[in-house]
Amino acid sequence: MALEVLEGSVRNIMEQETLKWVFVGGKGGVGKTTSSSILSILLAQVRQSVLIISTDPAHNLSDAFQQRFTKVPTLVNGFSNLYAMEVDPKVEDDDLSDDGLEGFLSELTNAIPGVDEAMSFAEMLKLVQTMDYSVIVFDTAPTGHTLRLLQFPSTLEKGLEKVMSLKNKFGGMFSQATRLFGLGDEFSEDALLGRLEGMKDVIEQVNNQFKDPDLTTFVCVCIPEFLSLYETERLVQELAKFEIDTHNIIINQVLFDEEAVESKLLKARMKMQQKYIDQFYMLYDDFNITKLPLLPEEVCGIQALRKMSQHYVVPYKPSLARGTIKEVQERISTLRLQLQETELELERLQGK
Repeated sequence: MALEVLEGSVRNIMEQETLKWVFVGGKGGVGKTTSSSILSILLAQVRQSVLIISTDPAHNLSDAFQQRFTKVPTLVNGFSNLYAMEVDPKVEDDDLSDDGLEGFLSELTNAIPGVDEAMSFAEMLKLVQTMDYSVIVFDTAPTGHTLRLLQFPSTLEKGLEKVMSLKNKFGGMFSQATRLFGLGDEFSEDALLGRLEGMKDVIEQVNNQFKDPDLTTFVCVCIPEFLSLYETERLVQELAKFEIDTHNIIINQVLFDEEAVESKLLKARMKMQQKYIDQFYMLYDDFNITKLPLLPEEVCGIQALRKMSQHYVVPYKPSLARGTIKEVQERISTLRLQLQETELELERLQGK
């Protein structure tokens, strides 16, 4: 009996009304920002309010929507319920403006790689939790960076242990130092521990939500090439390790076999792509796999994003199927045009 292939669309995400967090991730340059932007547009059609957050240091949300975004949620032009913000996943300098605390925190940061990202991510989640959005879409950084953010509960746990060990090791020295440098109570050992403990509570709460498939899902974006397949497999394995639900894969830049293509180069590329697409279907037979076409232009601006969004809901079908009368007629007119251009070029060369 043939296995039933799940529908190749993101409709399942739109229909899952309980979803609170949607992560979109994958290798660099595979179209994560376009996919997350389109997902947020589709969700805005069915949910009360949507926030899309870019955690990639190389922010592209502003380019995708052709509108400037900052670390403050901004209403996307043309929408009444879609907001966007861009945050840098690192502790900002203003947070560490005092030398005493800066020295202590840099000691902490050096001791546990990634704790600065974890702390700023925790601060951001704290902020996001106070906002009343029905669903939040994360346009994440390339894979390695994303996985570090997903590890932040354990990273912060290590951070707290380090603070406790420093506290035990130096006893009252830290509080004496803060008094000596004339620092206020906000830089005291207890205040710092309180801040970290507060973050830990937020993190534990969020971590429980991330592990709940009713509340969180991760969408893997890729292209039909070996490195992207490898990276997607690594991502899926890591997500399983963190107990984070994932059941959607978006394959971008697909050359469809039915398209009337005469180029030998494109035909060879199609053959290569098909090999990897077959592997995706074999490896992820219980996933919703959405295949999207390679386009001659970039998808930028609300109009282009809306137009492209239809292929996320209804599987893409090329407008001209190979072997039909219409396709053959189209091919003849293309060849005639090419012949005319070649003849003109020949005349030009002969006239020189």
